[in-house]
Amino acid sequence: MNPTATPAPSPLLAVEALSRRFGGLVAVDGVSLTVHQGEIFGLLGPNGAGKTTLFNLISGITRPSSGSVHWKGVAITGAPSHRVAALGMARTFQNLRLFSSLSCLDNVRVGLHRHSRQPKLQALLGSRTFQQREENLRRQALDLLDSVGIVELAERSSASLSYGQRRRLEIARALAGRPELLLLDEPAAGMNTTEKGELTELIRSIRREHQLTVLIIEHHVPLMMELCDRLAVLNFGRRIALGTPRQVRHDPAVIEAYLGSASQSVAGAAAADTPGSGPVDQEAGGEGRS
Repeated sequence: MNPTATPAPSPLLAVEALSRRFGGLVAVDGVSLTVHQGEIFGLLGPNGAGKTTLFNLISGITRPSSGSVHWKGVAITGAPSHRVAALGMARTFQNLRLFSSLSCLDNVRVGLHRHSRQPKLQALLGSRTFQQREENLRRQALDLLDSVGIVELAERSSASLSYGQRRRLEIARALAGRPELLLLDEPAAGMNTTEKGELTELIRSIRREHQLTVLIIEHHVPLMMELCDRLAVLNFGRRIALGTPRQVRHDPAVIEAYLGSASQSVAGAAAADTPGSGPVDQEAGGEGRS
């Protein structure tokens, strides 16, 4: 070992042998992975592979049956979701969870209020200090809406937005928690090809602007191959591959998981160096995978 070598930085998030059983069903089976500061890390896998369950275990919504989760080297296994969020994680969901009766601006302000501890008396009296803080929150909310490209919709009800706009609003609200790690659960679901391309650029933009690390589930494989720095692939709750998009695309276990036979696809995969040109990309690019 070289004594002058710089030690590798500790991962922001480390998942070790994480499992979750629901009765006789093993939804997540001994999954291990690490996510490093500043990267976009993707989770791929067919329907029922355990991706969202793994998100729930990481974010504190579901307690693991075994294994561990570490945040910046500190064990947070089984910590409740509010504590996990306070540590610096925020997430979106497959099913949108917006306040439909509120405006876009107020949906984001709800997220910001966790960081604004206003004295109750000042709020009741409507003091100048209270009003200044509220105006500051309003400006912050507008900035977040601007960062996801919907600031012009600030006063509109969230229920009146298109599906793609509501997805952007949910991301803005997640950003209001000032996370270091943003977990995105199928953010491109229901989007057309143009919207998916715009989403790819949006995720890159908010990572850069907010200095984020991103952990993303998405069943549109070409998008993931283009967007992610590294990927893990799950199948029947187990991790079957881990690496760069090119390594994962050419992995026989991944090809078999998506196409049902590695032998017919490995040769074709070897020639696929760009998203959309390999057998995994072509098969999984449709909307039927999760």
